[in-house]
Amino acid sequence: MCIIWIDTLKKYNDNFRYVCDPVLGDNGKLYVPKELVDVYRKEVIPLANVVTPNQFEVEQLTGISVKTMDDAKRAIRALHDLGPDLVVITSMVLDDHHEDTIAIVASQRGVVNKKDGKTTEDHSWWIESPILQGDYTGTGDLTAALLLAWTAKDPDNLGNVLEKVVSTMYTVIQTTQKQSDGTVAGKELKLIQSKRVIEEPPKLFEAKRLF
Repeated sequence: MCIIWIDTLKKYNDNFRYVCDPVLGDNGKLYVPKELVDVYRKEVIPLANVVTPNQFEVEQLTGISVKTMDDAKRAIRALHDLGPDLVVITSMVLDDHHEDTIAIVASQRGVVNKKDGKTTEDHSWWIESPILQGDYTGTGDLTAALLLAWTAKDPDNLGNVLEKVVSTMYTVIQTTQKQSDGTVAGKELKLIQSKRVIEEPPKLFEAKRLF
């Protein structure tokens, strides 16, 4: 049913954008039955405008082992070929990068401007930040929400969007770390306390053009 109404909304609303965060697993383990990987690949992701897998999820969806940035480029192209215009791999620890950093890649496939009929240029950006230790509830949801908001507000500047998203996430997680009491509830992201950061992100990290 979900697939049907997404397809219907896309047909009748030109402004509708569907962000798919394929919550399949992490750290080498699936959270869901393996059969769902094919459902996402064949039915869900082709409807998405934006897809935001982590490193493990992109490997499951594409069959490509992502160990280096070149691997990530190939995986990005494979995901674009499934349908989404915007592909974001939200967290990668790569062999060709420092082991204490997380790399994030965002790639925008050229789209046709409905006003002038011109096609925008394909472009991809990457950014990295230090790894913050700990597991926190809601990081994937907040990342997807920030991507949706900032790409809508600044659709022609993917590098700037990536800087805002990553800097916001880093600061929110830092705030959560400092205020956490070690309980399950304490691991929930401190969103209310981070309201100003979410609205006006600092620039902590610089995005670099990948291709």
